[in-house]
Amino acid sequence: MLTHEELLAAIPNCLNDTDFPELGAKYAGKVRDVYLRDGERVLITTDRISAFDRVLGLIPYKGQVLNQLSAWWFANTADLLPNHLISVPDPNVTIAHNAEPLPVEVVVRGYITGVTKTSLWYLYAQGERRPYGIQLPDGLRKNDPLPRPIITPTTKAAQGGHDERITKEEIVAQGIVSAALWHEIEMAALALFARGQELARRAGLILVDTKYEMGLVNGRLTLIDEIHTPDSSRYWLTDSYQPGADEPENFDKEFLRKWYAAQGYRGDGKPPQMPPNFIAQVAARYMAAYEKLTGQVFVPGEQPVVDRIQKNLIQRCSKSCQVLRTLTTE
Repeated sequence: MLTHEELLAAIPNCLNDTDFPELGAKYAGKVRDVYLRDGERVLITTDRISAFDRVLGLIPYKGQVLNQLSAWWFANTADLLPNHLISVPDPNVTIAHNAEPLPVEVVVRGYITGVTKTSLWYLYAQGERRPYGIQLPDGLRKNDPLPRPIITPTTKAAQGGHDERITKEEIVAQGIVSAALWHEIEMAALALFARGQELARRAGLILVDTKYEMGLVNGRLTLIDEIHTPDSSRYWLTDSYQPGADEPENFDKEFLRKWYAAQGYRGDGKPPQMPPNFIAQVAARYMAAYEKLTGQVFVPGEQPVVDRIQKNLIQRCSKSCQVLRTLTTE
């Protein structure tokens, strides 16, 4: 892992945004810019950070961690469900099939936790025993394991909003997806989550919950976006978890959110500025998750980032497949 001093030195050189108009149409997500080109998507993951559903700042190498870790997960789950990955020509870049995203996402939860008003624990603590149409037993405490992993479906949230609460019955009744396709989605999501839990367990982590986004490529269900990263999943350090005890140690973006909460910030108004030492701590946490899960030492790409991306996009061809193979150690 990079040293604290190396992380501090990297902060001014974070990739914040990209602009490659020759690649085609562009749209920006929370942590990536996406370009459409010849039936493919060029996903350039930036170091913009996301917390409280807003872009709040920069964390060095965060984008590279998300990009490379997600590619590693794709390689380790491809036998369960096809994914959109074509190649990883650069630490910040993924070339992917241009899938048709489905209008629903699934969140698979192995524990009852969360703090937002749509989270499982918040709803349960308010007395709901059938949140998202799923029957839960009495007597659960915050952060308890659920009797079995459950799926809470949601539609895509509007910018700045929380995910919509919806049941699978409503999804089918409203014609959002067919009953047969929803069954396929559920079975795939549970299988992916079981694989994720097992690989996290080997790494000394607990995969608490995660969100999967799926789409269709030539009519076939396909896993898209990113998978099992510290931004799309909740991880706890195994040794820090005791049922009914204090909050476990996070290896995901909750570590960042907790800092903001400690400053009294909840997502409204101008966020407090993060001190460099804390930025370095967050970056180290992301890299630690990568190294624990993959068993590989995180090696950052060279600077300057934008020039390197441009060069490697032009030269990606055969080299991109070699880069991807280096990510598959399982």
